[in-house]
Amino acid sequence: MSEVSPWLMAIRLQVRFRDCDPLGHVNNAVYLTYLENARFAIWKAQGATGMILARAEVDFRSQSRYGDELEVRLRLEGFGRSSFRYEYEIVDVPSQRVVVTAKTVQVHFDYAAQVPVPLSEELRAKLSTPVAP
Repeated sequence: MSEVSPWLMAIRLQVRFRDCDPLGHVNNAVYLTYLENARFAIWKAQGATGMILARAEVDFRSQSRYGDELEVRLRLEGFGRSSFRYEYEIVDVPSQRVVVTAKTVQVHFDYAAQVPVPLSEELRAKLSTPVAP
């Protein structure tokens, strides 16, 4: 894949009280859960299974607080032999202010054999398909 695809999915969520630290903003570790919510939603919609997270990279751009409405956007950045890369953007819905940018690497994985599995053309096509949340 030579060019980054458009957003494949966007999900909205509201920041919960439990997501916040004592200073009142979303704890940095919680953003990984927000990314996971988007990954699981797209895989469910695409019918994709057998994935494992291999790498996560997060850049914090601004703060979010209790009650904020956020949108987590996800797109496919490219494929490896048994892996694929996602790029994310988390934005504050009313202002469209970017809160987080992130990248993850997922591996197609055989849990029984505990080994990576090459991505088939069928699975690559599924993973490239935009879906509604």
